[in-house]
Amino acid sequence: MDDDRHEKIQQRAYQIWQREGGGDPEDHWHRAEAEIDREAVLPLTAGDALPREIASADVLTVEELAVRTGISGDEAQELIDRLGTDRAAIEQAARSLKRRRTPQEGQAK
Repeated sequence: MDDDRHEKIQQRAYQIWQREGGGDPEDHWHRAEAEIDREAVLPLTAGDALPREIASADVLTVEELAVRTGISGDEAQELIDRLGTDRAAIEQAARSLKRRRTPQEGQAK
């Protein structure tokens, strides 16, 4: 395992541990490893992805995430594709994306 991949997995496993308030470190490691590997093979942006149909069961999830966090539907779909079923990680990434896009919004008031 190369050092960069190992470091990314280690950091992600720690983030999972923090988010869940503890738990099984081996489970966190395996989940982090799967997330990092999945992210490595997926496009970085929704614009890089090939057009594809979204399963009807996923449409409400994508729309719900977009409305609740203030990101676009394409951005919501990209996060769901990249992060899988880890709802907490998806919502955290969506909020982070929204903050990066409008960093001065909270400071302007």
